Amino acid sequence: MNMHADQNSAVDPVEIERHDAEAVMSAKNRKPLYEARKKIFPKRASGQFRQFKWIVMAITLGIYYLTPWLRWDRGPYAPDQAVLIDIAHRRFYFFFIEIWPQEFIYVAGLLVMAGFGLFLITSAVGRAWCGYTCPQTVWVDLFLVVERFIEGDRNARIKLEGAPWTFDKIWKRLSKHIAWIAIGVATGGAWIFYFADAPSLAVDFFTGQADPVAYITVAILTATTYVFGGLMREQVCIYMCPWPRIQAAMLDEKSLVVTYNDWRGEPRTRHAKKAIAAGEPVGDCVDCNACVVVCPMGIDIRDGQQLECITCALCIDACDSVMDKTGKPRGLIAYATLEEYQSNMALATNGNTTPIQPSKVRNADGSFSDKIRHFDWRVILRPRTLLYMGVWSAVGIGLLISLVGRDRLEVNVLHDRNPQYVLESDGSIRNGYTVRLLNMIATPREIEVTLDNLPEAVMKINGVNEPPARTFTVSVEPDEATTLKVFVTLPAEFAQSETQEVTFIAKDKDSAEQDSYTAIFNAPGAKK
Repeated sequence: MNMHADQNSAVDPVEIERHDAEAVMSAKNRKPLYEARKKIFPKRASGQFRQFKWIVMAITLGIYYLTPWLRWDRGPYAPDQAVLIDIAHRRFYFFFIEIWPQEFIYVAGLLVMAGFGLFLITSAVGRAWCGYTCPQTVWVDLFLVVERFIEGDRNARIKLEGAPWTFDKIWKRLSKHIAWIAIGVATGGAWIFYFADAPSLAVDFFTGQADPVAYITVAILTATTYVFGGLMREQVCIYMCPWPRIQAAMLDEKSLVVTYNDWRGEPRTRHAKKAIAAGEPVGDCVDCNACVVVCPMGIDIRDGQQLECITCALCIDACDSVMDKTGKPRGLIAYATLEEYQSNMALATNGNTTPIQPSKVRNADGSFSDKIRHFDWRVILRPRTLLYMGVWSAVGIGLLISLVGRDRLEVNVLHDRNPQYVLESDGSIRNGYTVRLLNMIATPREIEVTLDNLPEAVMKINGVNEPPARTFTVSVEPDEATTLKVFVTLPAEFAQSETQEVTFIAKDKDSAEQDSYTAIFNAPGAKK
């Protein structure tokens, strides 16, 4: 059994659906930057990567729309919304985690992790973030589902685009855009629920009692979602997003990207039988353009790696379905590394400048030769990816350790600027301080405030009807900062210098958790 016989038996009985399509974004013919947009009508694909994209879209949209409605019991003194950005009280709640403004380092750490995670994914599997989980990709997929449902698949949409403005066209276009706007409203509406109690805000919003900023936010997000997801689509990825330009620095010869294996597919032909009969070499590509018509970016992957490619792999699904119909092995378009591609190209050409017939690198039964190099997942574990993984893990572990061991009681002290000190009638020296006790748990506390150092000094808390002493017990509100006005008095004979240290210690009487702050006590000068 030879390759020619295999091609005759595989291609002839099967009718391949061919598409008269030209790549909108062509690597061979670059268009001016400010050229009018040419609409793309991607055909619906089916296959394992399309199924994976459906799953990712369902999960990501589910997380976005449903998260504000999740509840988390924090007790009677804190909100029960699982994820809440409480701007009014300057708090961020994430299930059992509560972040205060001075703990923004945790947010910064998460951003660092997100950055290195993106570097790791890109260096390993190319623009997988763009192809599967980027919000722009997810919402464009959602908009395309609506568009196909109302207007039909690719051919029907192209026909409708060029049709006159009949009632049918007006109805379909109006229905589509109303649905898009509704998705935009839902997107903006879900966003504002992260910043207030979702059920309460929903009632206020729909009864017209919400704050104007809520309506403004929904309007802005509705407009941006509608424009970016419905009207601009691929232009956002190509012209607005900086990542296509940055990703080149993240890729190397071992990065896994969507690749057209032209060592196997070329020379392509739509008439394999005639070419074989004429003794011409024939590649596996039947030039059906299936990979072009499913691409949401409007490119032809057969032109090679391109800035516009978001690595969504829908072209792989389309090509695999054609290979199945023609009886050829899958993988003409596949995830591959540059190293793998170059090795296979060298085998396919045998040192010649042009690829030879694929039968020379296949077994007689049509299966690939053992010489063909296949992707080895172990190449992902290389110095670059290990470095990114190491930094990502180190930052994550550091944040986790810090989060578990952080104090939930803090004391801050601010010395009065004017006057620096006051001389009392008996010669004693008095300094004023503003003491802030931060109770960072959702439970009231009894905090014991004690003076350390300056053993002869005593303090008086403004508003507390007790005589001066070195220790006071004050009640602090749950999840709040309690401010105290404190006066510290020191007999003149114990003032050893113009400045001395005095330490305020705040201690929880029940849990023994404590914090301290050392301030300066000012005096006229040292005694002789």
